[in-house]
Amino acid sequence: MSSDLRARRQARIDDGSLCGSALRQALTSLYDGWLAAALGEPGPGVALVAVGALGRKDPTPGSDLDLVLVHDGSRDIAKLADQLWYPIWDSGVELDHSVRTVAEAAAVAREDLKAALGLLDARFLAGDASLGQQLLSATRASWRSSAPSRLPELRAFVEERAQKFGEVAFLLEPDLKQARGGMRDVHALHALAIAQVADVPGEAVRAAYEVLLDVRGELHRLTGSAGRRLVDRLLMQEQDAVAAALGLADADVLMAQVSSAARTIAFASDTTWRRVVPPAPVRKGIFRRGSSAPVRRPLADDVVEQEGEVVLARDATPAQDAELVLRVAEAAARHRLPIAPITLTRLLDCPPLPVPWRSSALDRFVGLLAAGHSAVVVFEALDQAGLLVRLLPEWETVRSKPQRNSYHRFTVDRHLIEAAAEAAALTRRVGRPDLLLLGALLHDIGKGLPGDHTFVGMKVVAELAPRLGLPPADVDVLVAMVEHHLLLPDVATRRDLEDPSTARSVAEAVGSLEVLELLHALTEADSAATGPAAWSAWKGQLIASLVARAAALLEGSPPPSPAPLSAAQEALVAAGELALAADDDEVTVIALDRPGLLSLSAGVLALHRLDVRSASGFSRGPTAITVFRVAPRFGSLPDWVLVRDDLRRAVDGTLPLTEKLAAREAAYAGRDATVAPSTVRLVDDDSETSTIVEVRAPDELGLLHRITAVLDEFGLDVRSAHISTLGADAVDAFYVPVLSDSAQRDALVAALLATLP
Repeated sequence: MSSDLRARRQARIDDGSLCGSALRQALTSLYDGWLAAALGEPGPGVALVAVGALGRKDPTPGSDLDLVLVHDGSRDIAKLADQLWYPIWDSGVELDHSVRTVAEAAAVAREDLKAALGLLDARFLAGDASLGQQLLSATRASWRSSAPSRLPELRAFVEERAQKFGEVAFLLEPDLKQARGGMRDVHALHALAIAQVADVPGEAVRAAYEVLLDVRGELHRLTGSAGRRLVDRLLMQEQDAVAAALGLADADVLMAQVSSAARTIAFASDTTWRRVVPPAPVRKGIFRRGSSAPVRRPLADDVVEQEGEVVLARDATPAQDAELVLRVAEAAARHRLPIAPITLTRLLDCPPLPVPWRSSALDRFVGLLAAGHSAVVVFEALDQAGLLVRLLPEWETVRSKPQRNSYHRFTVDRHLIEAAAEAAALTRRVGRPDLLLLGALLHDIGKGLPGDHTFVGMKVVAELAPRLGLPPADVDVLVAMVEHHLLLPDVATRRDLEDPSTARSVAEAVGSLEVLELLHALTEADSAATGPAAWSAWKGQLIASLVARAAALLEGSPPPSPAPLSAAQEALVAAGELALAADDDEVTVIALDRPGLLSLSAGVLALHRLDVRSASGFSRGPTAITVFRVAPRFGSLPDWVLVRDDLRRAVDGTLPLTEKLAAREAAYAGRDATVAPSTVRLVDDDSETSTIVEVRAPDELGLLHRITAVLDEFGLDVRSAHISTLGADAVDAFYVPVLSDSAQRDALVAALLATLP
């Protein structure tokens, strides 16, 4: 019998015509029939009940069978239980089982929240139907009566999962079940409905739940067929195959659907929990919203606060007020209040804003952006209600669009909103805070359409900005911000700031102090919204120095002096000896300049499991100074005495560095096969005195050492090096003597590509 279950289950999993709900129905039918036959006719006083996924009728190929054998205590059913459980175990299907009386099950549910939630999904399968119904009725009645004490526990459980697993909607590799906006949140919503403190989740949530179920089912089928451990985390390496199994074009389409579904669930969860109030003190065990007349506090024209939510005034007329949406949104963000669901529904009656927008509408929109991070939840509410795309139709192209790059932590739309929120804290630094906020919101709007996102975004903003009511001069500034939003970080981290051509190229590109000032603030906001790896004090200092130099050129002033070394670094330079000094994650290497020094230094750092996140090298007379920013690949920073000793040995030739690094690299896991190919580019136009060797490749242990070793083999003196890490990629630039021989150039590119991942 166990082999029969195994074979029939595998046949359904292998049947490619069964997908999504059809596969779940097939598995449910199989399990229900097999379990009923296995139990047989046990007589009165015994019932088999499914909980968990089978209880909900949504099992996937990786779901456990969660079963409760219920009895009335009148007889010993141990033998019957063994006859039921052992064939399931033998079949290879994971089993979570228990044998309980109704009273015992209720007692366990009172003590264990997870057990209580599982029993809320209980479904009678076979045996004594009346006993099965007793279990269902008793557990649900107990849940309702204990709601005042259990719901705070459930809410803490929901919040704990969100803290631990993050958000499905914005993660590159989300846990479909546990993360915020995942399946567990829908189960919690059902528990609230059973407690009679909230409505049953609506059609939008049910449809979103089906999306996650479909994806999880194909993920389990895929990983199970490959013999791997079944998990609920949708890894990047599985996404294309899951997309194909669901008939989707590619992983981007899949992840956009996952993100959209998760956002719907998360929004419904937030809205529902906000309306689940503590038990009223008048009668124990009763939930209510309060019996006194609500207090209404004016917030804006026709906008008031009531019971902690933003609602419309009684005499508001949405159908005749196009700007009401913006007044509600701005008021909600400024006062850090949620918009009531009924208000969002009523705002759908508002007519479209006239084109171009009136200045009052633009002021409201900028006021919403200026609220900073409190505007994020407001944008999410507008988006879920379908109001955001009415204001900005172009938003539809970036909505829930994934960014398949570990450098980014958010979808495109959420990144833009987060960037605007970060920019709100920087408005005092610029002369046109309104353009900073709008530029932050729109700088990546081109990512929703085919083509280079910068050029596409320029075209989109050139058409969109006049519709917002901006005059032509302001439209030009916004377009310039989109065009150059990557200019400052790219140049500051990859070019030599001491080279006069560097600042001159930036000044010529931006054209004015106003645009330069706005780009400086936008760069910081964009980086902060991208992720922790996108911004650092070191990067901020480089960009500030570049901006100061470009500003001096635009003003006609002399360029600022180079940033001085610290007193400790100056002392090392004065000593003129080989030295390595470490201050937290900053490592300074001082040595007499010699060929291969940069390669040796980078190799020694890699040998001690240090990833070079950034580096800048330059010369002071005969002395070479290289400042590295490092991060330990595992654990903590190394013993710097040992690192210093290895550097001395590497320089004097007694450390077999190449062999040791090769052994170290071999100990690490293989490379990710999904990464983009490495590239090498020789740039001649960005410096008057050097050729810039620009290398882009997946970052890995010893990469910088290998690159610089190739440069050393070609006899190229690295005059300046600029190393940066963007997520999983290294983007390195090396200033070497001008390369004019085409054969040498081709050979160098080939040699570098041969050593790259």
